[in-house]
Amino acid sequence: MSVVEAFRQAYSAEPTTVWRAPGRVNLIGEHTDYNDGFVLPFAVPWGITAALSPRQDRTIRLLSLQSSGEPVVISDWDAAQGWTRYVVGVPAMLGERVQGADIAIDGDLPAGAGLSSSAALEVVVGSALNEVYGLGMTPMEIALLGQKAENDFVGMPCGIMDQAASALCEEGRALFLDCRSLGSRNIPLDLASHGLRILIIDTGVHHELADGQYAKRRADCESAAGRLGVDALRDVTDLAGALSVLQGDERKRVQHVVTENHRVEAVIGLLRAGAIAEIGALLNASHLSLRDQYEVSSPELDVAVEAALRGGARGARMTGGGFGGSAIALVAEERVPAVQEAVLAAYEERGWKEPRFLPATPAAGAHKI
Repeated sequence: MSVVEAFRQAYSAEPTTVWRAPGRVNLIGEHTDYNDGFVLPFAVPWGITAALSPRQDRTIRLLSLQSSGEPVVISDWDAAQGWTRYVVGVPAMLGERVQGADIAIDGDLPAGAGLSSSAALEVVVGSALNEVYGLGMTPMEIALLGQKAENDFVGMPCGIMDQAASALCEEGRALFLDCRSLGSRNIPLDLASHGLRILIIDTGVHHELADGQYAKRRADCESAAGRLGVDALRDVTDLAGALSVLQGDERKRVQHVVTENHRVEAVIGLLRAGAIAEIGALLNASHLSLRDQYEVSSPELDVAVEAALRGGARGARMTGGGFGGSAIALVAEERVPAVQEAVLAAYEERGWKEPRFLPATPAAGAHKI
């Protein structure tokens, strides 16, 4: 059943609008966004579709095709539970500018794979509300609205990367975003013409970033920035000097963030030069830094990365917030079967659940259907 048919069936009416917003993969630039740094995500072909009509009261009726049963009716927005908070948080942040809505949601984005289903939810609902209430928001303003909903309503202190990718990406391109100025430009990422593919390896280990680990990393960074006398870790220009005055977790977090920003800039340079295959070493370095300095990897992610490289990948790294989810591997087309076999064998050897492989093609950001 399509999302429009489900809307008709649930609410006995036609939806006013239908929007789709994608998830994302981050090519490189992990945990740099909330440090005012640089990121390079691209949208994936999977996402969330929302059919929506405005209401004259403050009630939200919300139907998900991935959940059985009748629509959830939410009159007290603060009382929303679970995944519905990512939806309800968006109109809640708009306050009196909007009323309620009837919404039907359909998603083909693998939940828990680290491809940012939460940001896709926020952006698709924000985009639809922006249209039906005539709010006049730009795509970046919709992204910022989604981030505010996640920060202030859900309680997850994420940066802007995921929402910006979902709102702003273009097909066949990666989004280079300066998370301080919010300046962005789309960089061509033509993998096919170079005989390459980015393979997503979904470990099947579902992460839950709101459990405090993500917030702890962010607090480490903010504390270190304060100790170093800078507004954010993006401003650290003397890494050796910074490391000499820091200890423990703060020292490790700074080392990752500063070097990761440099890796993003290096990848941009290689992409502009048409040397896509050469970014593999930077992906590898990013993973080691996330594993050892930022400490957000997991055994399943480490094994996926190591096995992919043994199978012939040009480079590989965990992607997303960490603690589970997915890795990505940059693979020559002819090496894809060997890489998949190597990862499957490594998982089987450890008695782990078989991972899922998804080919990632840079897709378009949020758009009306």
